[in-house]
Amino acid sequence: MTESQPEPAISPEDIAAAESLLGLDFNPAQREQMREILKGRREQYQGIRAAELDNSVPLALNFNVNASDPAPAEVPRSYAMSAAPPVKRPADLEATAFLPVTQLAELIRTRQVTSLELTEMYLRRLKRYDPALECVAAYTEKLAIKQAARADEEIARGLYRGPLHGLPWGAKDLLATRGTPTQWGAKPYEGQVIDVDATVVQRLEAAGAVLIAKLTLGALANGDVWYGGTTKNPWDTSEGSSGSSAGSGAAVAAGLVAFAIGTETMGSIVSPSTRCGVTGLRPTYGRVSRYGAMALSWSMDKIGPMCRSVEDCALVFSAIYGPDGRDMTISPEPFQWDPALDPHSLRIGYVANAFEAADAGQTGAHHRQEGQDLERVNQVNSAAALEVMRASGFTLKPIELPDRTISGLWMILAAEAAAAFDLITRDGSVDAMKRQDDDAWPNIFRAARLIPAVEYINANRVRTQLMRDMARVMSEVDVFISPSFGGNTMQITNFTGHPTVVVPNGFTDKGSPTSISFIGGLHKEAETLAVAKAYQDATDWHRQHPDLEALELG
Repeated sequence: MTESQPEPAISPEDIAAAESLLGLDFNPAQREQMREILKGRREQYQGIRAAELDNSVPLALNFNVNASDPAPAEVPRSYAMSAAPPVKRPADLEATAFLPVTQLAELIRTRQVTSLELTEMYLRRLKRYDPALECVAAYTEKLAIKQAARADEEIARGLYRGPLHGLPWGAKDLLATRGTPTQWGAKPYEGQVIDVDATVVQRLEAAGAVLIAKLTLGALANGDVWYGGTTKNPWDTSEGSSGSSAGSGAAVAAGLVAFAIGTETMGSIVSPSTRCGVTGLRPTYGRVSRYGAMALSWSMDKIGPMCRSVEDCALVFSAIYGPDGRDMTISPEPFQWDPALDPHSLRIGYVANAFEAADAGQTGAHHRQEGQDLERVNQVNSAAALEVMRASGFTLKPIELPDRTISGLWMILAAEAAAAFDLITRDGSVDAMKRQDDDAWPNIFRAARLIPAVEYINANRVRTQLMRDMARVMSEVDVFISPSFGGNTMQITNFTGHPTVVVPNGFTDKGSPTSISFIGGLHKEAETLAVAKAYQDATDWHRQHPDLEALELG
């Protein structure tokens, strides 16, 4: 075939023939729905084949001959906090609902508020606003009351476990919790109970935190549509909260929990944090054990906190990170949050071409200017964030991210996700999922069954090249700044595993939040958080919260 000749169309008969070779059996409608994905996939194969992959380029995945679980490793867990004015209990306890972890912790530590009081207050709020937000997959009320009573008893006798002790939190409903349904947002798994506690759940219990609810996620960690409905953005309930950590973002933004846990494979912390105006930490790949968590993509899944401030994220991360002897991907590098770290001592970059459009005389534009499209508002707010950093004394170095075609790398996620849910694809129960559109999992899973193993392996070799490219970029800076959805930043850094802190930086003309992202070197969460905190300390976007009384409850 010459370059001038177009590739032949993929017919349903072609797909049926491939099924025959693979021992699969899709129906005519499913074959028709797959055709666009397969056409795009064929273009991705050409992109992968065009990459210079000589014999020296290895796979991005590492085989481990040790089939048994690794030994757990002790890591330091420090809970230093920035100096802050004393916190006093308000007359109405519900006025504490939007306080950050740092302030709630002080109310608990000084015994002005009991854990049981906080727990009951947040449970009331969850039950009041969940009908509008659809953010709760299951309540854990009996467990919460038990854990809160234990926290109060321990604190009363002088056993204080740290700033998370007695604080109510919510878990994304792909983290297993013994005795409570863990339903993954998908109809095929409704009512599923997994008889283990995920490592993250165990570690937060050890820190004294109180689990009050399992929070919704888009079905099988995609989007904000789950079998019970669509989780809403508390700032504007006409739109979803984005996903897949949909319930975590909505609950934190609405003041329904003190903090929440989310997960990210490709944007699932960054996107709902952005939409809901909360602060999220997507750690370096391999920092937080995924034991007891639903697997979507073994080489990409990451777990992190979603909170109301950067420092809250640091405190929660300190409790959950590190090897557990179960997840073989976890690295033992220490994390130590130091509020006294001067971020001005770090090398800070910014992705220059991602900000250029906004720099053209528009940085002073009003954040809520009527008529601006979403992309333009994001550009303006992102450029304004750079000016905040410069005004705070930071010298910012322009950088460029790797100029490499990465569209073919998406087949890594598609293939691993399809493998994780191959059973429901083959037995047809995937057809019960609420979303059945072209971009939903059922169609993606079926089409992924036709990804050749050679292409998947070579995509991972291109991923190795991308990781090496990013290593060269990060040799010049410790942390860099990017619009959260500017260019390919979010995609590249998910494939390479770099940590990201996403913080609110303004609003759209409709009143929904926007965000800016801070990306650090591998295992440099502390430095990345320090730079993000400097921005947050200079602004008040994270202190604003939605008017919940305006919610449409009927």
